[in-house]
Amino acid sequence: MRKKSLILVAGIATMYFQNAYAQELKDSVKTNEIDQVVITGNSRPKKKIESATAISTFTAKDIQKVNPISAAALLQRVPGFAVETSGGEVGNNLFARGIPSAGAYEFVQVQEDGLPVFEDGALQFANADNFFRVDNTTARMEALRGGTGSIFANNSPGGLINFISKEGTNEFKGAAKLETSTYGLMRTDLNLGGALIQDKLFFNVGGFYRTDSGIRKTGYKANDGGQIRMNLKYVFDKGYAKVYYKNIDDRNTFYLPIPLTNDLKEFPGFDAHYGTYSYRSIGQLNVPQVGGGFFKRNLENGIHPKVQTLGGEFKYDLGNNFSVLNKTRVTNINMDYTAIFPAGGPQTAAGFAASNGIANAANAQYTDAATGALVNPAYVQKLGFWAIDKQMHEFVNDLSFNYKMDKGNVTAGFYRANWRSNQNWNWSNILTTATSKPTLLNLVDNSLSPGSAGYAKTYNGVTNISFLLRDSGLEGSLNDAYLNLDYDLTDALSFNGGIRYAQDYYKGYTVNTTSGNLNNSGLTAYTAGGNNYSFASSTADDGMSVLGNQYSYWNYKVSKVSYTGSLNYKLNTENAVYGRFSHGFRSPNEEAYWNNSADLSKIKPALTNQIEVGYKHYSRNLDITVIPFYSTLKNLSFTDVLSDGSSENKFADTRNFGVELEGFVRLLDNKLELVFNGTIQNPKYKNFTGLNADGTSFSYDGNSVRRMPKLYFNISPAVNITKDWRTYVSYNYYGKRFQDEINNEDNSLPAFSEFGAGTSYQLGKIRFGIDATNIFNTIGITEGDPRSTSTTATVARMARPIMGAAVRGSISLDF
Repeated sequence: MRKKSLILVAGIATMYFQNAYAQELKDSVKTNEIDQVVITGNSRPKKKIESATAISTFTAKDIQKVNPISAAALLQRVPGFAVETSGGEVGNNLFARGIPSAGAYEFVQVQEDGLPVFEDGALQFANADNFFRVDNTTARMEALRGGTGSIFANNSPGGLINFISKEGTNEFKGAAKLETSTYGLMRTDLNLGGALIQDKLFFNVGGFYRTDSGIRKTGYKANDGGQIRMNLKYVFDKGYAKVYYKNIDDRNTFYLPIPLTNDLKEFPGFDAHYGTYSYRSIGQLNVPQVGGGFFKRNLENGIHPKVQTLGGEFKYDLGNNFSVLNKTRVTNINMDYTAIFPAGGPQTAAGFAASNGIANAANAQYTDAATGALVNPAYVQKLGFWAIDKQMHEFVNDLSFNYKMDKGNVTAGFYRANWRSNQNWNWSNILTTATSKPTLLNLVDNSLSPGSAGYAKTYNGVTNISFLLRDSGLEGSLNDAYLNLDYDLTDALSFNGGIRYAQDYYKGYTVNTTSGNLNNSGLTAYTAGGNNYSFASSTADDGMSVLGNQYSYWNYKVSKVSYTGSLNYKLNTENAVYGRFSHGFRSPNEEAYWNNSADLSKIKPALTNQIEVGYKHYSRNLDITVIPFYSTLKNLSFTDVLSDGSSENKFADTRNFGVELEGFVRLLDNKLELVFNGTIQNPKYKNFTGLNADGTSFSYDGNSVRRMPKLYFNISPAVNITKDWRTYVSYNYYGKRFQDEINNEDNSLPAFSEFGAGTSYQLGKIRFGIDATNIFNTIGITEGDPRSTSTTATVARMARPIMGAAVRGSISLDF
């Protein structure tokens, strides 16, 4: 019934309400690409047709039209970026040009105003999108693939994503927005900008606050918080000075894989569209620790970053065609990360009991951990209750000098960054029913007396108390010099060349752990028949992790050169072609250091080579770019952390052929628009052989790269009925993938399609909008369970589908 009602709402909205803008219809279409200027990956502002890069741009108006539910949803509109959006508002994964990784934003750098949100966007449990938000303070987003990414940033051979902030002008302007939804959303956005002193001193301030229950039903406020951003800019005769500040205090629920049938349909008792294991009924953890005290955690805190950023920018004309630009930023992050990670898939009640030493199912007694009532579950699920605390700090400075020539310019700069990240993990496993609203379970073996060793398999629903603790830290000291040359060889032919030398130092520590239990702690593990029993008769405390006092320290140096060269030829004012070669690298990731701290010679920076050619056409009625590319990657490390606390430690090379396509069509005097982007690619493994953890050998040479579709695209047609009336439909296609490098067909992830629709109406300065996502409730699988090495089908498959159908409504005011 819910599915039908959502489709009906979306259908009625599409038929009877349309979008528009108060300006003339010709101004309602996407900004003419001929005149668009880009700054990301360039040493000076440059028209897109003159930039020999694969770059996509989204203005504030474009972002308003898309109205993305998360930053990842916006990045889905960029060709070459395969984006998994099923994690929620944050914690999502982006793969650039078929480069595999454990997830996060490992081979691209996410920036705000040309400096990184945080230098490494793929630290453990610290995906870059945890630390920035898209709201009305964003003026523009530019997304570069490959190309000059490795020249203008560190560890970014896959590309750069730059969110550019609004600044004040002489005219006072503001924007306000209220938004609600079918999932309890209440969100307020506000942005104000103007001049404190005409032509001299400008300000912009804004942000948002949002609370909602989540599309997947958690039983609590799944997302709650917001951000504030502000900047102040003083302009003088020979330049400008700007300072800015950002504060994020926001918590978000992170959604992990759920059980589905082996043919990836809805599992009995679990709602594939709106269900999640992250539910209030299992949200509190309070477990004793070896040595005394208790560890307490609340699932409702979710991913909770507190981010404080203070930055500045200064530009000055030195005369004689020389200018200097300096950008600097300090960032402090404190993040509590709490989420439910499945430890394998559901098991029958008898099967789980047998795996825990209760051979006769009749002797297995399950009870509700909260009430003590007997429970007879069809399936049970072991879940990881993972708690991570991270303290992160960064100071960066980018100083550059530019010399302008008659036919070009040359930029030389020095980039310096110091950052550190310290983290503490405390992981336990709990036992629940395999249902959308799980019940926390206790299990005992009735063949034994309550005081016997092994009688209880749980402690208040916990099967493994603090089975993994980790205390570790990582620091980076980056010292990079770069040089970039733009030169017009003729009026039509231009050259770009760049080089970056990185001498980067990394160091870290790990604390050793030992095993212990609570047998002699004097604590009560459970009560039975009016008697209290110690942990000597419970298995929940067996093999608890205990931090020791032995530290391992390590140091690692990266000394690498990145370089690129390109030619861009303008056929005429509307058409251009270009070719580019680039070489870059990515330093080893955090888990690779941790896995190999005893012998760092096993790991090397990942090296990339990319060749791309491109055709660009920008005209009044048609914008289109076609960019074939070829890329190779060496020394890639695979470092997924598994549900048992171990991690992969494998290495491989990859190669990929692909074509990126992006365009915008205007028909019938701009009444009909069609925006599209797509990628065709064929990423494969090379030199991927070695030994598994059990000593057996493997060879995956020639296999398809895991989690990487060969085809994915987005098409979004829209109709501008009048200057105040617009409606759109969006279609996302995500091709078939393999869950892992084995490429087992039985464990593959099928292609899926997702439809959205929306409408809006402009009444003077007020805009009314409705946006619906996944209107047909597709069960679209973005990933399987990367934290499990099992490829054998059981009673269910663990996978992470996209969110169920949802509708948002908004009222916006521009003034």
